Amino acid sequence: MSTAETMRAIRQTVLGGPEVLDEVEVERPAPGPSELLVRVRSAGLNPTDWKHRENGGFLKEPPFVLGWDVSGVVEAVGLGVALFEPGDEVFGMLPYPYGAGSHAEYVTAPARSFARKPASVDHEQAGALPLAALTAWQALVDTADVRPGQRVLIHAAAGGVGHLAVQIAKARGAYVIGTASAAKHDFLRELGVDEPVDYQKTDFAEAVRHVDVVLDTIGGDYRFRSLRVLRPGGLLVTLLPSGATDFIEEADKLGVRAVEMLVEADHAGMNAIAELVEGGKLRATIAGSFPLAEAAKAHALGDTGRTTGKLVLTLP
Repeated sequence: MSTAETMRAIRQTVLGGPEVLDEVEVERPAPGPSELLVRVRSAGLNPTDWKHRENGGFLKEPPFVLGWDVSGVVEAVGLGVALFEPGDEVFGMLPYPYGAGSHAEYVTAPARSFARKPASVDHEQAGALPLAALTAWQALVDTADVRPGQRVLIHAAAGGVGHLAVQIAKARGAYVIGTASAAKHDFLRELGVDEPVDYQKTDFAEAVRHVDVVLDTIGGDYRFRSLRVLRPGGLLVTLLPSGATDFIEEADKLGVRAVEMLVEADHAGMNAIAELVEGGKLRATIAGSFPLAEAAKAHALGDTGRTTGKLVLTLP
């Protein structure tokens, strides 16, 4: 049982499968200058969580507490915080990648990592949004500047980032093409996808043409194949940067553009997402909701790579 000085958290001390995750009692953090202490009510999970759990990723060696998504209530504010006060309901993404730690009862982060939680949704819904929605927003709006009538191809369009990217692209007035298995095409149409493509039976690189923007959520050869569906001057944004130059060079040869992107904590982006949510234009599909103590079960489900939408941890 946590005390005023401690909290429950999901920590790992070794790399590996979901079984390495342990619920432990750790010291409760205190907010530093310009930081908030947030009591976590829900925390989304993302593929980056299981990848870091398994191979350390940017965080290298454990021990560490994972989690970048958070929705909760401001418990305390650090020196100089003017935007929020205790009792405010907020949601946001902890600074990626080194700010991980939302899979716990409390978390500290820079105040401008957060925005006010939309009043129209609960914490579970709000906690599912930040990392995936910010990724989609920064790729499609900040980077690609998607405009009405443009053709946008979104890979894995039923996934965590994908299904939110579809909604953001539609809110921008785009014609959206989305790849997913045939079983998920009805879901894609409900989201607003204009042209679902069954990647299991159809080679999208042959079936799709004259695309203005591709959002690559898969990596590997998808990046290279996707370059060939772009119109001259079109843009591919990949969310799995490798640092290799061959992909960028291939884009140059084909007369298109390609960029690699990692999501960043973003107060303005979170406010834009909140506005879309309040306007009824953006909503996360919850594939599964688990209490904090069952984080390993959530990770095991995420490991399948077959979930539709987002997985969330909830705290009473």
